Amino acid sequence: MKLIAVTACPTGIAHTYMAAEQLEKTAKRLGHTIKVETQGAMGIENEIGPDDIANASLVIMAVDNAVEGEERFARIRKIRVPVQLAVKHPETIFAQI
Repeated sequence: MKLIAVTACPTGIAHTYMAAEQLEKTAKRLGHTIKVETQGAMGIENEIGPDDIANASLVIMAVDNAVEGEERFARIRKIRVPVQLAVKHPETIFAQI
């Protein structure tokens, strides 16, 4: 399954990137492809574009604050979870797919 994800925590430092790493590792282990956009202290990195959205089955929003450009995902199925869940128990997110 092709997935996309956005990670963002209030400070935009450690947890944003830890969540992205865990989602990438878990997706790979389960046979999914994933592109993860991080919205951290450095701004938006690995930005998800229109083609990524059009080709994805769903978006995982592992966020604890507002997401810049969230309207991009208006027409795609979303799973919204706290950042800590993506960091500590990413497999529970993938169980919802």
